[in-house]
Amino acid sequence: MSQQLRRVLEPFEMSGLRLRNRVVVPGHTTNFGHANSPTERHVAYHAERAAGGVAMIITEAVRVHPTSAGRHISLGSFDDASIPAYAAIADAVHGHGALLFAQLMHAGRQANGDATRTAAWSASPIPWATGAATPHAMGRRDLQVLVASFAAAARRMVAAGYDGLEIHLGHGHLLQQFLSPVTNRRSDGYGGMPERRLRLSREVLDAVREAAPGLPVGLRVSADEFLEGGLQPEHVIEAVRRLREDGPLAFVHVSHSAYHGSWSLSTQMADMSFGHAPFRHHARLFRDGLPDLPIIAVCRLDSLAEADEVLIAGDADLVALARPHIADPHLVRKAVEGREEEVRSCLACNQGCIGRLEQSLPISCVVNPEVGAEAEWHRAWVAVERRPSRRVLVVGGGPAGLQAAVSADRARHRVTLMEASTRLGGQLAAAAELPGRERLRLLVDDLERELKRRGVHVVLGVRATAEHVRGTPWDDVIVATGSIPCRADLGAGVPVATTLEACAQIASGASLAGKQVVVLDEEGGWTAASLAEAYAVRGAKVHLVSVTAGLAGRITTYSRLALLPRLREGGVHAHLMRTARVTAPGQVTLVDTLSGESTVLNDVDLLIDAGRPVADDVLYRCLDTGADGPRVHVVGDANSPRTALEAVYEGRMAGVFLDDEDLPEARLVAFAT
Repeated sequence: MSQQLRRVLEPFEMSGLRLRNRVVVPGHTTNFGHANSPTERHVAYHAERAAGGVAMIITEAVRVHPTSAGRHISLGSFDDASIPAYAAIADAVHGHGALLFAQLMHAGRQANGDATRTAAWSASPIPWATGAATPHAMGRRDLQVLVASFAAAARRMVAAGYDGLEIHLGHGHLLQQFLSPVTNRRSDGYGGMPERRLRLSREVLDAVREAAPGLPVGLRVSADEFLEGGLQPEHVIEAVRRLREDGPLAFVHVSHSAYHGSWSLSTQMADMSFGHAPFRHHARLFRDGLPDLPIIAVCRLDSLAEADEVLIAGDADLVALARPHIADPHLVRKAVEGREEEVRSCLACNQGCIGRLEQSLPISCVVNPEVGAEAEWHRAWVAVERRPSRRVLVVGGGPAGLQAAVSADRARHRVTLMEASTRLGGQLAAAAELPGRERLRLLVDDLERELKRRGVHVVLGVRATAEHVRGTPWDDVIVATGSIPCRADLGAGVPVATTLEACAQIASGASLAGKQVVVLDEEGGWTAASLAEAYAVRGAKVHLVSVTAGLAGRITTYSRLALLPRLREGGVHAHLMRTARVTAPGQVTLVDTLSGESTVLNDVDLLIDAGRPVADDVLYRCLDTGADGPRVHVVGDANSPRTALEAVYEGRMAGVFLDDEDLPEARLVAFAT
């Protein structure tokens, strides 16, 4: 066992239950459901994390009423027919020695009713964001139905064999909407004074305790709504204290935020720009205010070492790590076995998890392509043991190539990785030089460390050619040569830099104070946005020019709501639905794509072209035309310029399934959906 992690790995007693350590997987949406019931994907997903050594798993939100369902891929418990599916998860988790709690919730006003054609319920008819649907203000019978629905769901979790329940009182969901003066404008017995705003939560807890008398019941709360006139820690601590007077609580799980179209929502899934454990002080406030109640700390505890800091400081009794367990379900077991160096680090990039949820897709993970297909990958790795070893050359040391080399070696092939530059990481390593994007480097570091641990032969500073490849005895060549940044012909008179050149300038530390920089964006993604922010941080006056109608439209809402205030603080000027061209020395003219009107920017020092890159696929094209020679596989940006999510996934697939006769497109789809 790691000597540095004894606190986080020591057992803990709670409400008569023994936890084998102090690590919790908190509830987080997966979109693995079907008809609002759990599936075999849930069973395999949670079983993997239980096998990985965690002490307690809390399910994603189990919606207690159809008005909270939103989509059929969410989880709900609307009738007794759902019990066997929930029991299957409990059996799997218990089989690996972990406890399982069910999180019961109604989303309230943000429940998207487009799929179910239901109106969202809330305390008052106040939308969660500009342009969102106005919810139905609940009446007396609605409230009775809601309380009964919580009780019925609790009874079903007892029947399914769960160890306890967590009632979701936070994240701006329905119970918090009643609790908060920002969202509760009622004048009846459920609105006005704090005691009346707390009434619905009290009724729900009373009904749940009566329906599940043998189960411990905990709360998940938002300590701070980060809204003007909203709930603050002292209000929520007092509310928990009052709720505890009515009956026992097993724990309070201290989160933060409201589901509101502002910076508040971005904190709920704080990305890498927030830094380490940015909200751990909330847990400490609850520890001091409720000293004899077990406290669970959560959000951006990125590793067990960082979680251990929280416990040693006495800020909490238990630590909840969601995204780190998506990235590596075995992080606890690896620590117990002294193998911390093998843990895959969470990047806090929000790309494969919440980014996909926003598109109504099942979660994935940039660093862990096996998420959501755990059973399929177990079978694949077993099958690898029966396959003959092959000689494999991987060309390119970016994320796709690194992952391909690691996976091919794990699949018992003899692997050489060849990279043209003198360092590994490709464009991802360059992007990690930008302020607030440093955690991207963790992916490169983890894969590079695994290559060394496995003894994979790595050749740097050598560019592979078709003649070289054909002249050596490879059975397979995986082409992962990446993409070439765009540098369009925009006219003469202003220097034009590619994204890689711009990253290098930022990395050099050169002063940019007083410079005027124009960043051209075609995609609405992180490349242009992070460069604009980086140049602004270094003192430049930045104009972010996009042909799209929305700013940073391809960045998940949870990250965009944090990004936009930073751009505003940096003085970045956004020009949407504009094209740009250099029209004179130091002059860039912007043209409105709708009206055709022009705006002239003078004294421009640099124009950064963050347009769409093109695949660097010359080697692939040359090898693909040959009738003989090794089999050729193309992955990542060399296949098609996209993101690290697709690059790592394709690298994993190519490395494992080399001896499939054709590109395993059907297998790709089966593993991804």
